[in-house]
Amino acid sequence: MFTERTLEGELPDVRAEYAPDALVLNCQRDFETLDSAVAEELLLVTDSVDPLSYDSSWVPENAPDPLRRFAGSDLTIGMPGDGGVAWTHQTGPPCVFVKPRLETSPSAFVDFLVAEALVEVGLDEPEHFLGFFGERYPEFARVTDPRLGPADTYQLATALYDAYLGIQTRAEFSGWAEDYPDLYDAWADAGERLEPRLSDLAGEIARGQTGFAAAAELACSGVKHGLDLPAPFAALDTEAYREYGADYAIQWVETTFEKLD
Repeated sequence: MFTERTLEGELPDVRAEYAPDALVLNCQRDFETLDSAVAEELLLVTDSVDPLSYDSSWVPENAPDPLRRFAGSDLTIGMPGDGGVAWTHQTGPPCVFVKPRLETSPSAFVDFLVAEALVEVGLDEPEHFLGFFGERYPEFARVTDPRLGPADTYQLATALYDAYLGIQTRAEFSGWAEDYPDLYDAWADAGERLEPRLSDLAGEIARGQTGFAAAAELACSGVKHGLDLPAPFAALDTEAYREYGADYAIQWVETTFEKLD
């Protein structure tokens, strides 16, 4: 199921700087979530597996099943919305997983995604928004109700945590022009490709062409690239969000929805 990926170009130096102990693994099959059945296979390539578990009271009754499983005591790696690369601290050493769905993607883009994951591993932040919101996630879900259902609430929470990480990773990426020029170019190119999609996002929401959670996912992905975000998402690209985290996110949602009503 897992084989160690050979890192080439600038990636070995990125790993050495940000996550020197991390393993980067190719996966034989695509996945959204890896469950406890893969623990034995992971032990073939790692030293230990230490599953996360969270208080069940952190998960609302109507939350999507994957979130409920993630909060439980069984090993769960990766969640819907992770994309082609996932990472975890539930193994010793931490692991970055590269999924087969990226086989047809440009190599420069894949290298950027791996580099991004290595930087995120080195931040020592939670690997999922549930660890970010913690006991306040039910409050977050109440604030989004009834405008958003459980699935859209999950999507919005994923987007907001992506923005929170993006503020921190951007501080690293933006300084890579000299040390890691190829990865810097891939980061800049990804931002340039995303930028046109943000230009009329507020209008799409107003016209009902794009749902709020989907728009947030798009806008929040622009944070890591330092793009100009439309209202109301620009308020997420601030040092205040980095400082206050989940408290800020909940207040932002509450204020934003009040203005939309």
